[in-house]
Amino acid sequence: MNRVAVFFPGLGYHHDKPLLYYSRDIAYEYGYRELVKVEYSYEKKGIKGDAEKMRLAFDEIYRQSEVQLSEIDFSKYDDILFVSKSIGTIVAAKYAKERGLSVANVLYTPLSETFDFQPQNAIAFTGTADAWVDYEIVKKRSADAVIPVSVYVGANHSLETDDTITNLKIMMDVMDRTRRHIIPGSEIQE
Repeated sequence: MNRVAVFFPGLGYHHDKPLLYYSRDIAYEYGYRELVKVEYSYEKKGIKGDAEKMRLAFDEIYRQSEVQLSEIDFSKYDDILFVSKSIGTIVAAKYAKERGLSVANVLYTPLSETFDFQPQNAIAFTGTADAWVDYEIVKKRSADAVIPVSVYVGANHSLETDDTITNLKIMMDVMDRTRRHIIPGSEIQE
């Protein structure tokens, strides 16, 4: 089976941070031999809470993502996985929808706008102390889209708390759920 996994970071959450680092390892373990790391840069500050600045940031990183992904012939793959974080969840969802791609989606701390692009075959993760998004909105939009969402009490936009052991437990749970989602034919059992 020919598989590709594409990783879309957040603006301040790069590929070597835990969520993307470990999910990349898991994807490889389960047969995704082509691992594509989308890279984008955006230097402007003050985005949080400013809809216009957020739109401008999104437009720029989406453009950068399109350029990087333009060389990939997705039609040659039997299985496509998009793993995304924060604003990258919007980029991934829009990219898949605009191109009519059938992908499995892992949405780490999705922003509300992600759901405007109706991600398919998705799973989502959010925290109750996320300063970038109201977790209740993510829960509602996930439920409306029939996307399972895991909510971590006290976790911030990186799905971390002030306690290291709690963070490790959260990471283990997130990666276990990620693993079960990307294995074809598997389901998460609560």
